[in-house]
Amino acid sequence: MAHVRIKHDDWLFVGDGRKALLLRNEGDPDLLDLRRVEVHEDDNPPSREQGTDKPGRTTMQVGPRSAIEATDWHALEEERFAKTIAERLNRAAEENRFEHIVIAAPPKVLGELRREYSKKLQGKIVAEIDKDLTHHTFSDIAKVLGVRGV
Repeated sequence: MAHVRIKHDDWLFVGDGRKALLLRNEGDPDLLDLRRVEVHEDDNPPSREQGTDKPGRTTMQVGPRSAIEATDWHALEEERFAKTIAERLNRAAEENRFEHIVIAAPPKVLGELRREYSKKLQGKIVAEIDKDLTHHTFSDIAKVLGVRGV
């Protein structure tokens, strides 16, 4: 991965469909000192634990019977969580809580977030990284970004 510059007081968002970490660099661009600003976790069990109904069936006047696809409650909750986090990032951007931000999330979550970015937030994003780093240590996150961490 290319070297990503995160200046002093810039933010880093690390998240997936269930967990979101908002971090601030209290170091400099060459030696990151990542500190937690906020942590958000969503209780999102698998769909089999959330939905109780079996998928429905439909019959047409002519032709075969067809199954209706089951609702993926887990995926719907991940989308809702991504929207909630994007709203939080938009609000922080509007409040000028950071000058720049780096966004790191799996591709699917990154796509959900992008749909919700405000113009102000878009102007503050310096990099997007399509990786799930939520279970990495802060020093491992710094290594993925191509810099040293404290």
